[in-house]
Amino acid sequence: MRRIGLIGGMSWESTAEYYRLANRLVADRLGGYHSADLVLRSVDFAPVEDQQQRGAWDESARLLADAARELEAAGAECVALCTNTMHLVADEIASAVNVPFVHLIDVVAEAVRAGGVEQVGLLGTGFTMDQPFYREHLERHGLRVHLPSAQERELVHRVIYDELVHGVVREESRAAYSRVIGGMVEAGAEGVVLGCTEIELLVGPGDSPVPVFPTTRLHVEALVDWALR
Repeated sequence: MRRIGLIGGMSWESTAEYYRLANRLVADRLGGYHSADLVLRSVDFAPVEDQQQRGAWDESARLLADAARELEAAGAECVALCTNTMHLVADEIASAVNVPFVHLIDVVAEAVRAGGVEQVGLLGTGFTMDQPFYREHLERHGLRVHLPSAQERELVHRVIYDELVHGVVREESRAAYSRVIGGMVEAGAEGVVLGCTEIELLVGPGDSPVPVFPTTRLHVEALVDWALR
């Protein structure tokens, strides 16, 4: 088994899910007492959130590139970033290390295409939905991306930062997300990317009339596939 390096803490709620899923998948595949061989560098989210608000992406890039180098020094044989939004600086992180960087958006796009979906709705933080990096990365895989309206994007973002990153899951927020998904489906979306790791704490297949693509689970499955290859 090869060693996985995880950059987490953004937020720790979703990073805990990465850790749980990685160990569960390894145990399921290898049986016995097996668990994942991994190292985790969990950063303090407060400075990162401040950098997001200020648009100081260069500061975030330096911080997360340093974290990647620390993982490599600790023996990680690949590096993964446990957050969708901060893939905005994925290129800087990947170039900071000599081991493979397992890019979440590539993994998700491949899963969407494998599911026979060509038009996909995107839910995520305001940064993920408003900035072009995520949409353009999906489009490079031949996908057409649908976004919620500006007002709906504000709601989706608020629920993530005011509720989900603090471990708060509300039924009214689940219903609101379901309505947002319905609007994108009416616009032509054949599937929905849950493009924020915390959204999987709130939304599942039963909340959408079309397939959902849970980025955390898909990313972890790809990491475990790599580690056990």
